[in-house]
Amino acid sequence: MENHLNQFLTYLRAEKRSSSHTLLAYERDLRQFMEFLADDFEIDEVTDVSTSAVRSWLMLLNTMDYEPRSIHRKMSSLRTFFKFLRREEICVQDPMVNVKGPKIPKRLPTYVDEKAMERLLDDFEYPEGYEGLRDKLLVTLFYETGIRLSELIGLNVNDLESRGQIKVLGKRNKERILPITQSCVTLIEESLTLRIAEVGELEKDAPLLLDENGKRLSPKFVYGKVNYYLGKVSTVQKKSPHILRHTFATHLLNNGAHLNTVKELLGHSNLSATQIYTHNSIEQLKSIHQKNHPRG
Repeated sequence: MENHLNQFLTYLRAEKRSSSHTLLAYERDLRQFMEFLADDFEIDEVTDVSTSAVRSWLMLLNTMDYEPRSIHRKMSSLRTFFKFLRREEICVQDPMVNVKGPKIPKRLPTYVDEKAMERLLDDFEYPEGYEGLRDKLLVTLFYETGIRLSELIGLNVNDLESRGQIKVLGKRNKERILPITQSCVTLIEESLTLRIAEVGELEKDAPLLLDENGKRLSPKFVYGKVNYYLGKVSTVQKKSPHILRHTFATHLLNNGAHLNTVKELLGHSNLSATQIYTHNSIEQLKSIHQKNHPRG
């Protein structure tokens, strides 16, 4: 079995171009599995590995208090290993077929509280000129529309619709029209006025937001800005554009918006993707109940 493991690691290194970190993780997982097979089943050939042996190992990991995500990672290592062995015609059967890992608990989306966002959008002093308008507009668009990072970067001048709406091109080139507040419209108009005064009339397909070099924003640039400004008002660990998307959805639901409405605004293809935000709303209701109910 040692020989097959070395073949597999060579394959990962040479053909898959896997990093040294990835190689170490695979080797660690597979050696742990091989030791288990030798000790508990006296198996030293990969062709003798059965589904029941794999399931026994997973049960052992569970009793050793491994986290579900760690167990799933080890399962992924085994699946990749046996897929390689079948490709090389070393194994005929795949012992990973029909093997299921433990259920992974869903992580509740992190979000910024409403008072922090109010401070950031109403009281915070942004830099002078176009830079400040752009930065405030960037944060405002994320929070007011819940758009994705790629969607914000892709916005053009002609995506500003009449009557306080903006057109967004989402996943699978699916368009949606999103409402924006008058204050957001004003920020857009003021930023465009500064650009027109500097360079003249803008092309319709010109980027709505520009970096310091007059280019369309990059993901790294946007991440840096969002991280900086959220750091001024919030202690949330992860300060990313996606956190503002979570914040948008959670605040809408906390204030009575219908789940289907939030689904359409976010551009989700099915309701299950949106339902994760209801947990945060329920937690807020529990908190209100405990604080205000006589028996809370």
